[in-house]
Amino acid sequence: MRLLKQLLAVCALLLAGSAQAGNQIEEAMADSVRLALAKAISDPRPPQPVFKDFDERIRYLNWLAEMSTRLKRRLPDYQTRIELLSVIWYESRRAGLDPALVMGLMQVESAFRKYATSVVGARGYMQVMPFWSRVIGDGDAKKLFDMQTNLRYGCAILRMYLNMEKGDLYLALGRYNGSRGKPEYPNAVLANWKHWEFKQ
Repeated sequence: MRLLKQLLAVCALLLAGSAQAGNQIEEAMADSVRLALAKAISDPRPPQPVFKDFDERIRYLNWLAEMSTRLKRRLPDYQTRIELLSVIWYESRRAGLDPALVMGLMQVESAFRKYATSVVGARGYMQVMPFWSRVIGDGDAKKLFDMQTNLRYGCAILRMYLNMEKGDLYLALGRYNGSRGKPEYPNAVLANWKHWEFKQ
């Protein structure tokens, strides 16, 4: 493990000329990480939640109804709202994330606007930087405006950062935003996470 860390550090130094997109840095990553991320975003099938039992399905339906009510002011169209919430549920759980955390991040990043574009070019609900489509996707950054694609990328990237930061959510959120070590962004996401928590 120690040798692997040293090898990664040497590789990072050799690749020090990495590009920067806005505040978020396109970091050098091991091929195994790149492949794992590419695999995580590659399944084109639409989300189909799987429930271990009837009670879990009921919890999902209760969550869906409650979140739909909370999100109605921001997304008045019922069909769009239900589709977005279904994708949030599926993609966040697929990546091992709390759906409320993902919704808190989306509220801060895009205010739940599908076509939100930042001044540095980040796109969609989770404000995914276009370089990710080249690094782990097929290179077509326009697909980042697709609901499922954007959430799949965003959740997979956040999961990767959580793993890199050994579970430290504060640092992972800072890395996601390109502001690692600064409190404003993680604190905003964490505050919004609380708003989207579901207590049954």
